[in-house]
Amino acid sequence: MAAEPRDSGGGLVLDWFVARRYLAARRGGRLLSFITWISLGGVTVGVTALIVVIAVMNGMQEDLRSKILSSSTQITVYETGPEGRMADWRAVASRLDSVPGVRMASPYVSTQVNLRRGQYSRPADLMGVPTDSTLSGGTELEELIRSGFYDLTPPESGLPPILLGSGIAESMQLFRGDTVQVWAFENLVLTPTGTPVPAIRRFEVTGTFRTGLYETDTRRVYTPLESAQELLDFGGAVSNVGMRLDEPDAAGRMGRALEARLGEGFGVDTWITTNAALFSALKLEKLAMFLILFLIVLVAAFNIVSTLVMVVADRTREIGILKSMGMTDRGILRVFVLQGAWIGLVGTVLGTVLGLALCFLIDRYDIIRIPPEVYFVDRLPVSLHAADVLTIVGASLVVALLATVYPSIQASRLQPVEAIRHE
Repeated sequence: MAAEPRDSGGGLVLDWFVARRYLAARRGGRLLSFITWISLGGVTVGVTALIVVIAVMNGMQEDLRSKILSSSTQITVYETGPEGRMADWRAVASRLDSVPGVRMASPYVSTQVNLRRGQYSRPADLMGVPTDSTLSGGTELEELIRSGFYDLTPPESGLPPILLGSGIAESMQLFRGDTVQVWAFENLVLTPTGTPVPAIRRFEVTGTFRTGLYETDTRRVYTPLESAQELLDFGGAVSNVGMRLDEPDAAGRMGRALEARLGEGFGVDTWITTNAALFSALKLEKLAMFLILFLIVLVAAFNIVSTLVMVVADRTREIGILKSMGMTDRGILRVFVLQGAWIGLVGTVLGTVLGLALCFLIDRYDIIRIPPEVYFVDRLPVSLHAADVLTIVGASLVVALLATVYPSIQASRLQPVEAIRHE
């Protein structure tokens, strides 16, 4: 039995020369064939879509996380008693401040109210926060208020000041210097006839704020801690003590440790548990979108398979001639592997470049606007992670390479005599 001829030193160069000829159209031989363009386009579109969608999902998650952390306490401590207020909050805040990893602990009052202007009213979340230099803010937004960036100083009218979210101010057409009634239902007062009535105070608008988080901008209002305590008849008590941490992602572990340290009578909430459903949905959506869009790459892989199968069928006689002239089975196999690898590599590179360019355009020019009342943000945020891009590139190359296995093996198994006789 005769031994199979060995590849010469320039075998790979010959393999690539043949592969390049098979990629091209029969006429002219310089331009790619139509089916090659189809396969190349499929890989390009799939990689582009994957990069853009994953970058947008990352950006959405990070943007929401940043906005939530800027306007919400990372850990909230409250008393579990029936009154819903914390009288000895200074001692609690002092204990919390001494815990390693806690940047600051700050008291605040929180309650749901109704804002009324004339015949128009709407619900709001009233936050009473410290405004003097002796207490620090529990959130970045509260720190901006305390530093004077957002004006919450008492006006000349003597009325308590109130800072409105931009959405509330726009819907109620309230501007600096306007007055608004605040109805609080947490401390209802009984009239001589036994009818419960809310506490009603008049506040003067001293400014507005915008966080970019729709729910916060359309529901939240701020007033000094003392004004909120007076409105609710709290005396010196507060609703909760909020904390900022050195590492926000450690809130879950820190919350459990603080709950054990404070003992019975106190409860602890973290920003992770409060927003767990939102971030779980985003994580699941990111995974689902990756799997769905990865199907585009798989379709492109089937295009590669069909392209190579058609090339094998179309070039059967030529393959037989090459084998009769001494090209080995491995050489024929490499010819078709190189074809599929070239389609996968070029398509992946083009898709990566196009995906990165689209991400830059979306992020730079805000070309896609979305309804903030549905998605919490008003534009598509973009965040590219090198690990995600490398994963997409690697997966695309692997799928393209695997797509060459069957057609390459079938081509390498052709017998020279039968292939030459093929019609």
